[in-house]
Amino acid sequence: MSEEKPSYKTTLNLPQSDFPMRANLPQREPQWLAQWQEKDLYGKIHAQAKGREKFILHDGPPYANGSIHLGHILNKVLKDLIVKYRHMNGYDCHYVPGWDCHGLPIEQQVVDKFRAKGKTPPRHAILAACAEFAGSWVTKQKQEFIRLGVLGDWDHPYRTMDKDYEGHIAREFARVVRGGYVYRGLKPVYWDWKYETALAEAEIEYHDHESPSIYVPFELITPDAAEVHPSLRGKQLELVIWTTTPWTLPANLAIALNETLEYVAVEVGSR
Repeated sequence: MSEEKPSYKTTLNLPQSDFPMRANLPQREPQWLAQWQEKDLYGKIHAQAKGREKFILHDGPPYANGSIHLGHILNKVLKDLIVKYRHMNGYDCHYVPGWDCHGLPIEQQVVDKFRAKGKTPPRHAILAACAEFAGSWVTKQKQEFIRLGVLGDWDHPYRTMDKDYEGHIAREFARVVRGGYVYRGLKPVYWDWKYETALAEAEIEYHDHESPSIYVPFELITPDAAEVHPSLRGKQLELVIWTTTPWTLPANLAIALNETLEYVAVEVGSR
């Protein structure tokens, strides 16, 4: 009879542990997070670090219009690592979360909901609905960020639609105006015709487009043709321009001349 080979398991001297073989992170992580909140871990960390040099990270606010995605996760986890690293290096660290509650995507979704019901509400009703919409997503995103294990002052975030936040903006703007740094000028304001709201430059996307270049004559009302040259008496003058963007002509307000250049009057047919 052949001897039975010993099991390798019986030849190993392994330590004994009460840890389960499986991590079961989907079940365990919420329990750990609940313990952190119950024990006020964030508050205890600050109490322990009281008196140290402060390190404060005000969160660049995410946009409150949907569930978080991988970009949010990368952003929040990296910030959380920085704050915790700074704490271990002897600082009193504060992470202040915030949310951006304004902008076209929120207005689009709210207005589309009204239109789907055949409603055209007044502006103040749309603004109130936008605030409610943004507030609901702030609540949802906050829970999702906490679920990532990010420690912060989640009970006292800043929101761009909070009255005190808007008040700070108004006061700071007034201070800049009093300092003489604000002036009135002209610049294009991008406008969404469908949703009747202004657009930020970052929200504008240009598609490739080819336009013909054209020459366009503009009737010269003044001065009198004879003042330009005696030989032109009684003639109607036209100033010719060349443009590669003919689609801008409806908004044309003026033609610029350079007083240091010479211009030629050319007779073309009867013109």
